[in-house]
Amino acid sequence: MSEIETGKTTAIVAYITIVGCLIAITMNLEPKNTFARFHIRQAFGVHLLFHALAILFTYSGLVYLSFIAYIVYMVLWVLGFVQALNGKTKPLPVVGPYFQKWFTFIS
Repeated sequence: MSEIETGKTTAIVAYITIVGCLIAITMNLEPKNTFARFHIRQAFGVHLLFHALAILFTYSGLVYLSFIAYIVYMVLWVLGFVQALNGKTKPLPVVGPYFQKWFTFIS
């Protein structure tokens, strides 16, 4: 079985809410899978970005911007999820390469 096929389930689980991402991190502890690790980092970044923006916009009084943040979140989530389903490891637009650099603690 290839690296992609063995890590696909873990990669898909990572996109199912922030809790799914945490579960995927534990699923990838042993044995480590590079395909799953790539998607865990992407999903973790997408979930974290959305929650951070939602909190920022809510407490700054810019609640109407939360709608834009939600649309950006959904677009990034769908792009990442489809990539995981198709067995691809292309970083998400704009933020994907940063997620790979910032979340190196996810191994």
